[in-house]
Order: sequence, then C-alpha cells, then structure tokens
Amino acid sequence: MLHRLLSNDLPRSRWLAGLLILLVLALALTPFIFPGVKALNVAAKVLVFIVLVASFDLLLGYTGIVSFAHTMFFGIGAYGIAVATTRMGPTWEALAVGLGGSLLLSFALALMVGLFSLRVRAIFFAMITLAVASAFLTLASQLHEITGGEDGLSFKVPEILSPSFEFSEEPFLGVSLDGRLLCYYLLFMTAVVLFLALLRIVNSPFGRVLQAIRENEFRAEAIGYRVVVYRTTSAILSALFACLAGAMLALWLRYNGPDTSLSFEIMMDVLLIVVIGGMGTMYGAIVGAALFLVAQSYLQDLLRLGSEAASALPWLSALLSPDRWLLWLGVLFVLSVYYFPSGVVGRLRARSAQA
Repeated sequence: MLHRLLSNDLPRSRWLAGLLILLVLALALTPFIFPGVKALNVAAKVLVFIVLVASFDLLLGYTGIVSFAHTMFFGIGAYGIAVATTRMGPTWEALAVGLGGSLLLSFALALMVGLFSLRVRAIFFAMITLAVASAFLTLASQLHEITGGEDGLSFKVPEILSPSFEFSEEPFLGVSLDGRLLCYYLLFMTAVVLFLALLRIVNSPFGRVLQAIRENEFRAEAIGYRVVVYRTTSAILSALFACLAGAMLALWLRYNGPDTSLSFEIMMDVLLIVVIGGMGTMYGAIVGAALFLVAQSYLQDLLRLGSEAASALPWLSALLSPDRWLLWLGVLFVLSVYYFPSGVVGRLRARSAQA
C-alpha cells in the first residue's frame, strides 16, 4: 500500500524516512503542538512551498529546464482567487471560477512559452522566461482596476473558512475549532494530494523519459522521443501545479499583491530550497521547504536571544544582531551547499547506500 502511495519511490534511507515522517507529523499537528499565530502561518507557508518547489523540481531537477517564470504561474493562481472573490463575493463558486480561470491562463501561457522557447538553448530559454516574468509583474502592478496595483487585493473567503466561524464554543486540546483551523487542514490535504501526484508523475514512464532528456537530450531524440513535446508537457504540468500552489497561498492569506506572489525574491527562495533539499528527488521539496522557511522565520528570534546573551561582549552582540539575519541565512546556505552538495536528501541516500 505504501509502495503504491509513494509510486514505488521510497526514501531509500532510514534517516530520510524518519526525517520525512517527523516533518509530516509536525505539519499535521502544528495547531496542537505549536500554539500561536506565527507557527500556524509558517506551517501553512511550508505547505504552499512544498507544492511550489516540487513543481519547480519537476522542471529543473527531472527535465533539466531552467526557468525564471515559475513564480508567474504562482502569481496567476493567487490572483485568480483574489480577483474572482473580489468580483463575485466570498463564495465557493467564486473560488471555482478563479481557480479554473487561472489554470486555463497558466496552461495557455506555459504552452506558448514552451512552444516558442524550448527549441532554443538553455541559457536563452532562461532569459526569455525572465523577460516574460518581469513583463507580467509590471502588468500586474499597473492594472490597478483588476489587480489592485501595488496595493494588491484583500478579499473574503467562504464563511466556513474564516476565523470568525466556530464549530464549537469549547476548545479541543486548547485549540479553537474554527474556520482558520479548517482552512489549514484543507491546505494540508491539498498539499499531500498534489505532492503524491507529482511523485507519481516523475515515477511514471513519462517521468523516465524526462530524466532521459535531462541526461542526454540528443540521445533521447535519436531513439525516437519528441523532445520538444515532452519538455513542453513538463513545462505545462509544472505551471499548473505552481498555479495551484498560488491559489493555496491566496486562500490562506486572504490577500494578494505583486510582492506576495510575483516577486523575484520568491523565485530565488525556490531555487535555494531546491538546492538545499536536493535536486531531482521530490522529497527535497519537503525537507528544503521546512528547513529554509523555519530558519527564515525564526532566525531573527534566535539571533535576538544570542545577542542578549552576549551583551558582555559588544562585538559579538553586534555580530548576532537580528538586523544581520540575512547574513547568517547566507552563511547557513553556504554551509549547507558545502556539506550537502547533492542536497540533504541526496546526502542521506548516498550515506545509506554506502552503509
């Protein structure tokens, strides 16, 4: 049963299996074991980024395509939900229309970019996707009547998903049973289903062809595979999953703007998470997203404690200042790449294979 669920792609490492089980349980039980709004927001963001990073890994790790337009589809999914609910009201019909419209737009754009650009060399394709993503970001910032411009759009969701909706007046294990909790578990189940779907895709015959193209494009074409068709299909699938991740983010935040889902910083975060977790592994999306986002969210708090503890040494206290959290995040990234060149998942699997 587990083999089927994981598409015969087991972790292949006891340490990795234990880490994955720990992370999944932590995400499943976050509302009950990590009280507070911040912890829940971080966990929800981890769920969103697991889907987003896994969809990008399908493109980069399994097909060998470098694209900087991935966050464009992420933004389309978020804007689809935001625009639809703003115009139609906080209804399930609005969510369905927004999601359907954003998926159609993502499909069309991914098809166009794929057909026109995937025939060129890798670096030129990367530059084309960067130009398209930049143009879309500018467009979203300027179409104030539709997207809200730089201010973005704040909207309401169906009442059953809002914090004001309570299923019970009595808390369960100290946690309020409200719409916010239901929304979190809706995101959790969606992330599980989408991740398993991506895992199934990369372990199917289609996924094997993608890996063959990544290893040697000319050989794959020589034995009869239409490389452009497979790469375009991979780009479309990746875009659709990124679009769904954007819809998840909008549903949780009940707000979307250019900096929330379309900024280039998000694209850089996705690249970092793929490298930290392990390219071409899928499981790296879970490990990388959890490690990176927890570090990003709590590093300032840890540095503040360290700075206060080292108050007797002014130079050390200044070095550990919370204002320098980006510096320390960079140091942690360099160390992770140095000690885990194939990512955390790749290193754990290699260690298990040598044992």
